[in-house]
Amino acid sequence: MLRRLFIFIIACFFSMNLFAQHSAQKNSIASVGIIKNISDSALLDIIQKQTFRYFWHYAHPVSGLARERSNTVKAEYYWDYINEADDEPNLSKHTFGEEACAIGGSGFGIMSAIVAVERKWIDRDTAIKRLIKIVDFLIKADCYHGIYPHFMNGATGKTIPFGRLDDGADIVETSYLMMGLLSARQYFNHHNIQEKYFRKRVQQIWDAADWNWHSKGDNKLLYWHWSPSNDFNMNFPVYGYDEALITYIVAASSPYHSISKELYENSWVKSSSWKNGKKYYGFELPLGNFEKGGPLFFEQYTYMGIDPNGLKDDHGIAYALQAKNHTLINRAYCIENPNHFKGYGENCWGLTAGDSYKGYVAHCPEVDKSVIQPTAALSSFPYTPEYSMKALKHFYYDLGNKIWSEYGFVDGFSETKNWYAKSHLAIDQGPIIVMIENYRTGLLWKLFMSCDEIKNGLKKLGFENSYIKK
Repeated sequence: MLRRLFIFIIACFFSMNLFAQHSAQKNSIASVGIIKNISDSALLDIIQKQTFRYFWHYAHPVSGLARERSNTVKAEYYWDYINEADDEPNLSKHTFGEEACAIGGSGFGIMSAIVAVERKWIDRDTAIKRLIKIVDFLIKADCYHGIYPHFMNGATGKTIPFGRLDDGADIVETSYLMMGLLSARQYFNHHNIQEKYFRKRVQQIWDAADWNWHSKGDNKLLYWHWSPSNDFNMNFPVYGYDEALITYIVAASSPYHSISKELYENSWVKSSSWKNGKKYYGFELPLGNFEKGGPLFFEQYTYMGIDPNGLKDDHGIAYALQAKNHTLINRAYCIENPNHFKGYGENCWGLTAGDSYKGYVAHCPEVDKSVIQPTAALSSFPYTPEYSMKALKHFYYDLGNKIWSEYGFVDGFSETKNWYAKSHLAIDQGPIIVMIENYRTGLLWKLFMSCDEIKNGLKKLGFENSYIKK
């Protein structure tokens, strides 16, 4: 009898071990090289899936958050003014270690995990376990009136200061995180214990975020940063138009700490940088004070969750036109190539913020240092599918031996300087996966726009589209 029991226990052990190994193998995503003679759809599958490996296999092992970048130990951030010459010293430099996780990038990673489950790269049960790890960590991590810092130590949850005064809350990065969490709350809607628990945790994080704290008690300006040591001394209002439109939408949507429309109008719409109205290369640019539109991430971060199609406000702005024309202007500039940089052309375009031979730079026509970021063209698929596909094929087939890696495309390259990044950044990898998916199925748009709070927030700020009932 004891012998039979022993044999039964051993059999169960091996069965559980084999099941665990099978589950681990099933949820492990293999890296692939350059595969030729495949359909466009198969190519998009490869790009999305390999890029997702960054968030799945390179996530911080303790928290599950997205590591800020792949070359963490010697990461350097340089911030250039628009008119800085190449031979002038950079204004500031920040270095971060291997524990650094990006709060905004983690929001993008959460959205990417939804794509991974929907496309069956990973199991739903395995994904929800990872997401529970993330929200359980965030519940205990540093936050300030419910708002998280820009960078966080993925092992301890402690704030990693971005600068001397920027050592506390960052409402823009937190809005990207909330976009991811709310999208996941909508997707993981089953009535099992795990998904119910996850939704409860998300709701706790969402309810606690005090966006109105960043108004300093009035309706004049909304401030990007707050610090327990430095208060609002950073003194950096969230002006428009740029990547922070989602911040106003999320802040206006808060169930308990919502900002007013008056604050949105005063701080965003009435800022001198909100409206443009000029034409470049024959394309009208409704918003933004940058000549030729500025970096392309302006049209990508907000619209990972907000569907720009049919989106209009009570100032007469059509946001799909803004996003598309900004992208077309950026591409047209690269085709014109006034600086005669090597490689630029109709199939090699896309200026946005990212790594360069000078460090991290917000590349755009006004700050053109010969560096192309693959994320710029690839995250533009919803706006310029034909041109983005041509760029993708050029990056993959023609330059793949230099810029294709285990986590998808590297962050940037300059053929003029013969420089090819070794790095990947969470905030650049995430939009590739999500925006290609929005082009293919509209998945993240449908999820985020299905949030009742977001619909109410959009309506409150004067927006209208097909998701909002009049």
